[in-house]
Amino acid sequence: MTLAPSPAERRARARADLRIGVPVCLRDGDSVALVAAVECLSPDRFAMMTAEPGATLAITARRAETLKARAYDGDLARIALPRDASLAWAQSVADPADDLTDPLKGPFRTERDSPATLHRAAIALAKEARLLPAVLVRPLPDLSVAITSNLTILDLFSDSAPSSAPQYEEVVSARLPMALARAGRLHIFRPGDGGEEHYAVEIGQPDRAKPVLARLHSACFTGDILGSLKCDCGPQLHAALAAMGEEGAGVLLYLNQEGRGIGLANKMRAYSLQDQGFDTVEANHRLGFEDDERDFRIGAALLRELGFSSVRLMTNNPAKIAMMQAQGIDVTERVPLKVGHTRENAAYLATKAAKSGHLL
Repeated sequence: MTLAPSPAERRARARADLRIGVPVCLRDGDSVALVAAVECLSPDRFAMMTAEPGATLAITARRAETLKARAYDGDLARIALPRDASLAWAQSVADPADDLTDPLKGPFRTERDSPATLHRAAIALAKEARLLPAVLVRPLPDLSVAITSNLTILDLFSDSAPSSAPQYEEVVSARLPMALARAGRLHIFRPGDGGEEHYAVEIGQPDRAKPVLARLHSACFTGDILGSLKCDCGPQLHAALAAMGEEGAGVLLYLNQEGRGIGLANKMRAYSLQDQGFDTVEANHRLGFEDDERDFRIGAALLRELGFSSVRLMTNNPAKIAMMQAQGIDVTERVPLKVGHTRENAAYLATKAAKSGHLL
């Protein structure tokens, strides 16, 4: 037994550190680096991390493509900092908000040949923290420096690494009558890695031995709460609950993966880029994200916790079906959910169909 934090707990602490602008130590064997999320870094800390040569700015290949920077590592590019590099310059490389008005940020010299494991882990950690995937990476001479700096050390190769299956524990459930489905019960699930909680809305008393009418719904503050006309999320949420209420049984999984998993702040950055003329996928790529950063394994994990092994899935997204099947949840039927089409979201829905394969 030990009171020391587990790898998952260290990762949760590291995410919090990055969000408040505190650098984090990462290690891979004998290689150690100090990393910080560019968007949260203060000028003083940026100056301290770049005072000696060797620091690089790591960005995803998606962002590098926009900047015309060579991504020698395949999925990322390591940009060597110019001698006069400032925090403002680094943040302009990370954030595409002014790309059209100030496109000349290069030329860039990107590194190659040496390992990029720490840079890759740092970008993944920034994504987990719902920050822009752009990190300042400064190599450290040895692990003793990292220990005496009193910063988080992240075990990159633990069983609780981001690539492993998430584990969730139900915290509480309680009866929740709703306007669209009166016989409701809300279950709260908490992950073991300190991440966001997720919810399951159980309608009626579904038979665990039969396929349950189910919906994996990603949180959408703008659509679900504010009634945004830019997407179809709110109408889909309400239609799914209404269908379950009418049938008398079902389960809606409400997953806190706002903006296809990039977080509300980055989603609003994408909206700003859409106002400049880019579609949803193009906006995500310019920010450095993939088309969809969500983890649908979460839905499968919650269904198993609730005792379900087969579903009639309400979705227009084949990727959800494929992931459920891959995670051992049998999808016996796809139930289309075509609602909420408006003049304002016509282009958005067309992009989902053309580039993301949604069946609309």
